[in-house]
Amino acid sequence: MTPLERLWGSFPAFLMARRNVVRAKTRSALAVAVILIGVVAIGAIGAGGVAFQESQFETLGTIGADVQVFAGEDNENGYLTATDAGTIDRVSGTAEIVPLKQENADVIEDGSTAGSATLYGVDEPTELYEVDEGSIPANWRNGVLVGSTLADRYDLRPGSKVTLSRTTIEDGEAVRRTDEYRVKAVLAQAGQADIANPNEAFVLPTREFDDDVFAQVIVRADDATTANETAMAIKRTFNGRRQLVGVFERGDVAEQIDEAFRLINLFLVGIGAISLVVAGVSIANVMLMAAIERREEIGVLRAVGYEKVDIVRIMLAEATLLGAIGSLLGGAVTLAIVAVINDALLGAPFAYSAAALQYVVGGMVFGVVASLLAGIYPAWRAARERPVEALRG
Repeated sequence: MTPLERLWGSFPAFLMARRNVVRAKTRSALAVAVILIGVVAIGAIGAGGVAFQESQFETLGTIGADVQVFAGEDNENGYLTATDAGTIDRVSGTAEIVPLKQENADVIEDGSTAGSATLYGVDEPTELYEVDEGSIPANWRNGVLVGSTLADRYDLRPGSKVTLSRTTIEDGEAVRRTDEYRVKAVLAQAGQADIANPNEAFVLPTREFDDDVFAQVIVRADDATTANETAMAIKRTFNGRRQLVGVFERGDVAEQIDEAFRLINLFLVGIGAISLVVAGVSIANVMLMAAIERREEIGVLRAVGYEKVDIVRIMLAEATLLGAIGSLLGGAVTLAIVAVINDALLGAPFAYSAAALQYVVGGMVFGVVASLLAGIYPAWRAARERPVEALRG
């Protein structure tokens, strides 16, 4: 006797359940298939939703615990001054602040305008951006950093030269200024929600901007709680009856997006769970048919001394066995489907996250539980048959 057979022999109810499942191959296969489909529906929808959420966050960019401060609707200047930046720095405590200047410029090629771009003025670009090619000098006082999209559009690489033309105000008059810069680095691709998105922008030292005014000040908080406290402190300092500054706390956006994805995913998983309810009905039908077909057999078992609880145990074991087989096969199929989804959305087929695996395991557990619950009524009905009536068929 093999170890597996000895194991089956230790559980007589499951041994008889296995015999019944094998004997009715077609009916059992259909029941297993229904469970498999239900498990795949829950697992693939849930895990696929997690992969979609991760891919969207990659597209949106890293939404950290940052606070953006900009001129409010009642700010007559329409910008933040150096004094405002100093006040924000004081209110923010130990958090780092990054004042940001901004202008529009034209890209000049062969003496004519080839396109337009945004110019950002930052003294510490390493606080905001990552480099894809080249490097940012330690003492960054000249040159330009170029966003990935503009680098591809104008074929710019570290060492390339680029000519930018913009309008500045000198002595109260608008003057057209044209400067040539050497590219120091190409910035890494940024997500759509990244702060001061540099994809279609050039980044210059603030000394390249004439006015000492800022489009916004970015506060780099350590965590979402600190960001919220800092945002409230800035509002209390600047805004009374008039809204002199606007404050945008990015941590709140991250939580809202995450919650929205979670609710959508739960809704989709709920739809998938309906298929397992259908599977449970199918299992109940299979077990009822089995009870009817084996009515005489059940009568014999009762006649030779099997109690009602023994009949219930055998029937429930059969339902559980069908559910377990369907769930295991469904889990394997789900992992294969999720691997395809991960490859399409994340570029890594085996990037199974803990949240995704929870949906797969949850679907398998739900499959077994649904099968067990579906077998309760047929088991009870089979057990309550009187032995004499059962033997009559």
